[in-house]
Amino acid sequence: MGMAGSRGSSSLGQRLDAPIEEWPYLDGEVLVPARSRKVCMTCHWFRHHAGVNCIPLLTCQLHQGLIAQGEHLTSRCQGWTDDMVRQQGWAPEVA
Repeated sequence: MGMAGSRGSSSLGQRLDAPIEEWPYLDGEVLVPARSRKVCMTCHWFRHHAGVNCIPLLTCQLHQGLIAQGEHLTSRCQGWTDDMVRQQGWAPEVA
């Protein structure tokens, strides 16, 4: 049992160390259509990075995956979380 746990954390560590360009694209098993403001772009875990030739890469930090262009506007996952800036403000430690 200990070996299985160490293998799982080892593969997770390898995935976290992988360049963002090598992350897999999220599919329909993770992303579901949404018709509200609760879409990837408004999620706390959403990030964008400059990829090769400055083409933006849209990512989900929670799932460690890439989001296809346009999907960030019309989809979300079950882990959608309101942006912490929206919840707490820019510097909650000062308040």
